[in-house]
Amino acid sequence: MSRRAALLALGFATSAWCLTAGLSAWPTQAPAQAPAPPPPPLAAAAKPPLPSDADIEQFLLKGRLGKTRGAGKGITGSLRGTMTFENLTHDIHIQTIDESKREFKSAQGTEFNFRDYWGFNVAGYKIDRLLGLGLVPVSVERRFKSTSAAYTWWVDDFMMDEQTRYNKKISPPSEVLERWNQQMQLLRLFDQLIANIDRNLGNLIIGNDWTIWAIDHTRAFRTNATLKTPGNVTRCDRAVFARLKLLDKPTISKAVGSSLSNYEIEALLKRRDAIVAIIEQKGESGLFDRIK
Repeated sequence: MSRRAALLALGFATSAWCLTAGLSAWPTQAPAQAPAPPPPPLAAAAKPPLPSDADIEQFLLKGRLGKTRGAGKGITGSLRGTMTFENLTHDIHIQTIDESKREFKSAQGTEFNFRDYWGFNVAGYKIDRLLGLGLVPVSVERRFKSTSAAYTWWVDDFMMDEQTRYNKKISPPSEVLERWNQQMQLLRLFDQLIANIDRNLGNLIIGNDWTIWAIDHTRAFRTNATLKTPGNVTRCDRAVFARLKLLDKPTISKAVGSSLSNYEIEALLKRRDAIVAIIEQKGESGLFDRIK
C-alpha cells in the first residue's frame, strides 16, 4: 500500500493569480537613445475553482476509469488510475486491501486483532468532514473489477511530503507558521481520535500553500478505548471542538455506513470522551480560532 499515495485535488496556487491591468499606450517609435521597453507579460490564467466535496464524490462514484498503474511506494499494491466524468479528467487512488490477522508484528511491536482495510479510508474522510477539519481527501466506496475498494481523489500540485521536509530541514515560512502549527495540532488530535497506528512522514502531503493533507488511513480505527498517545492532544480549533462534543453513534453510523462496525464506533466515542476531557482541563489555552 502506498504511504505516499496522494489522494484529493488540492488546487494549490502554483503560479501568480491573474491580474487585470490596462496596457500602457506605447509610442510608435522610441527615441534612439532609449528603446521602448517590451510590454509586460500576460499574467498566468487563474486555475478553475476546486469541485465541491459533493461533486468530487459524484466524480469518484460515476467516472469512467481508464488506465491504472502502481501507485508508487507501498506494500499492498494500491493503484493510481485516471478517471473521466463529464468534462473533468483527474487521477484517483484505488485501495482494495482487506487483511485481518490475529497477531501482527511490526517495527512498532505486536498488535493483536490487526486489520488493514480499505474502508477505513472512507470512514476517515467522513469523520474528518463531520468535524469540519478538511485534512483528508474525498474517498468513496466503489467496486474495482470484482472487489470492493476505496476510490480516493489524488492529491496533486503539492510541494513535498513530510518525510522530504523533515530530511531537508525545511521550515514553513514565518507568515504561515502559526497556521501550520494549528494544522499539525488538529492532525495529531484526529489521529488519536481515529486510533491511527500508521501515521508516518510519507503519508502527510504538503501543498504549495503549506496546507497539510493526511492520506492513507487503512490501519486506523482500532478498538482500543484509551488514547495511544494522549500527550499529542494539545489544542483544538474552537469550532472543531464544538462538533467533536456533539458526535454520537447515530450521526457517525449514518455518515460512515458499513465502513465501521458498531464496536469500532463505540471505541471511537470513548476516545472522543478522553480527548474532550483533556481539552476542557486546559480551558481557554486549549482552544484557538483557526487561521484559514
